[in-house]
Amino acid sequence: MKVAITGSTGLVGKKIVARLEGGGHQVVKLVRGTPKNQNEFSWDPSQGKLDAKAFEGVDAVIHLAGENIASKRWSSEQKAKIKQSRVKGTELIAQTLAGMDNPPRTFISTSAVGYYGSRGSEMLTEESTSGTGFLASVCRDWEDATKTAEYKGIRVVHARLGVVLSKEGGALKLMLPPFLMGGGGPLGNGQQYMSWIDLDDTAGAYVYMLTADGISGAVNVVSPDPVTNAEFTKTLAGVIHRPAFFAVPEFAVKLMFGEMGEECLLGSNRVSANKLVTSGFKFGYPELETALKHELN
Repeated sequence: MKVAITGSTGLVGKKIVARLEGGGHQVVKLVRGTPKNQNEFSWDPSQGKLDAKAFEGVDAVIHLAGENIASKRWSSEQKAKIKQSRVKGTELIAQTLAGMDNPPRTFISTSAVGYYGSRGSEMLTEESTSGTGFLASVCRDWEDATKTAEYKGIRVVHARLGVVLSKEGGALKLMLPPFLMGGGGPLGNGQQYMSWIDLDDTAGAYVYMLTADGISGAVNVVSPDPVTNAEFTKTLAGVIHRPAFFAVPEFAVKLMFGEMGEECLLGSNRVSANKLVTSGFKFGYPELETALKHELN
C-alpha cells in the first residue's frame, strides 16, 4: 500500500511508520517544516494549507497530529490550542480528500477514549454515549470534523485511543522516575479505571485497520484488560521491584494539575476492546503485566 500519515515523528507515528515500511509499504509524511525528500509534503493546518499532491495515488490516510493533551495545565489558551489543533487539522484533511476525483479508500482519524467522559466502572463500548467535560467535547468535534470525507464515500475510522504504554514516551515515561525511586503510589482513591494499550499493539491495530474493510466508525484502540489505577500501580511496582505506598490524594492532584489532572488522572474510563477483538485483531500484549514487562525489561 501507499499510506499518508500525519504526526509521523510522534511516539505512535514513529512506530506505525516503522511497521509499515518494515512490511514493504510506501509511507508519505505530512510535515510542518520543509519537506526533505519526495515522500514528504508540507502542511500547516493552522493556516489551512495542505498540498493535495500528498494524497495522489495514496490508498489510505492515518491522521495522528495534534497538540499534546496532558503536557501542561489547561489554561483557556491551552484548551483552545488543543481543540483547534485537532479539529482544524482533521477538517482540512477531510475537505481535501472530499475534493479529489480519486481519493484514498480509507481515512483513519485518531480520537480518544476521553470521548466517553468519566464514567466510573461502567463498561463502555463504541455505542456508548459521549460524556461530559472538556475531553469529551474535543473528541466529539474531532470526530465530527471527518464528515466531508464520509459524505464522499471514504471509509472513515475513528480510532479512540487509550493510554499508550511505552518507556519511550507518554504516560509511562512520566510515571517511571518516582516509581523507580520508591515514591510511586495510587492517585486519589485509586478506583478510577485506566484503559491502556501497549505501543506495539497500538501500531499493529492501526496497520490492521488499514485493510480491515469491515471496520468503520468508532473503534476503541485499547487492550482487553482495563484496570483501576490501584491495580496499575501495584502491577507496575511489581514489575520494576519497587514499593508503591505514596498515594497522592485527590486534592493534591487537582492542586498540581488543575482541570487536566481531574479529567486525565482522576477520570475513570473502563473501555471495551470487543469490536477490535471480534473483528479478528490479535493482541501481542493483552494483559498489563506482560505489556509492562515487554516495555520495561
